[in-house]
Amino acid sequence: MKKTIAITAAVLAASPAMAEDLSVVGSWSSLPLHNQFEAPFWTETLPAASGGEINVALTTHNQMNLGVGDVYRLLGDGVYDVAMTVADYAVADAPELEGLDVPLLAMTADEARAMVDAARPMVEDIYNARFNSHVLAIAPYPPQVVFCNAEINSLDDLAGLQIRASGRMTAKFLEALGAEGVNVSFSEVPGALQRGVVDCAVTGAGSGYSAGWWEVSTHLLPIPLGGWDSVVTAINLDRWNAMDADTQALIEAEIATGFEDPAWAVAQDALVNDIACLTGNGECPAGEARDMILVEVSEADFDRARDILVTEVLPDWAERAGSEWATRWNESVGATVGVTVPVN
Repeated sequence: MKKTIAITAAVLAASPAMAEDLSVVGSWSSLPLHNQFEAPFWTETLPAASGGEINVALTTHNQMNLGVGDVYRLLGDGVYDVAMTVADYAVADAPELEGLDVPLLAMTADEARAMVDAARPMVEDIYNARFNSHVLAIAPYPPQVVFCNAEINSLDDLAGLQIRASGRMTAKFLEALGAEGVNVSFSEVPGALQRGVVDCAVTGAGSGYSAGWWEVSTHLLPIPLGGWDSVVTAINLDRWNAMDADTQALIEAEIATGFEDPAWAVAQDALVNDIACLTGNGECPAGEARDMILVEVSEADFDRARDILVTEVLPDWAERAGSEWATRWNESVGATVGVTVPVN
């Protein structure tokens, strides 16, 4: 009897004090981050960890047919409780948020996570102020690489092409290269490549594989021109503040170990596997390998890209974001990667 009472007490101590029903809007439903990590966490892991006291109704922004720029706006308005999507989709409302996912600074998953961890206090303040929300997690898509339906052999060959960018900073970078950054939504890219509306498009290698971009593109340039496309999971701040401390602690602990850590743990191998799946260079664990042409990235290409980033793209962002945010970036992300943005 004493043992039963002790077990019951332990379960109650680990559970929220009050039942919570959460409406959750996930990221792209077709992509591995949602299917392998988001959906299992919200529908299985968290409800189980709460002893059934947290109930989740899960959908995704594309299933709701939301404009990607509206995801966090509606979250802040309390239309739903939790939302997650690519941070770059929200930069029209918060240009300072572009500093979370700067291209070409992190070449490995460990380096990318170090950048994210350094930026997190800044990101939390942005979401508090801009979107009336609290950041629960930041997880990666794989590095954003270049798919082209045109022959390219180096970075120089992107000049003069129309290229779908994965974010505003990437678009600025492409313009500095002499390309034209084109705004095309992720779901519309295959048709745009097929019709010649764009010559190339930037997205994660795995995302492009899952979405069939290999059917309408021939060349793959695996230089991370679009960063790691960080996906921010946030909860409406009023909803969060209304929860008791035990519920908050449970959600934060579980999302760190049950979603964020596992998503980062596979990020590096995912890039290698995804390139193999797209090009046939190596084993493809995700399914049938395709036959895109892999364009080798030279040291000269990388050095030129990095120089453009530091001398043109980042100063442009600092001017738009403002000196306060540029200073905070220098003291956090910049200190982590060894880059300083000029502050006016």
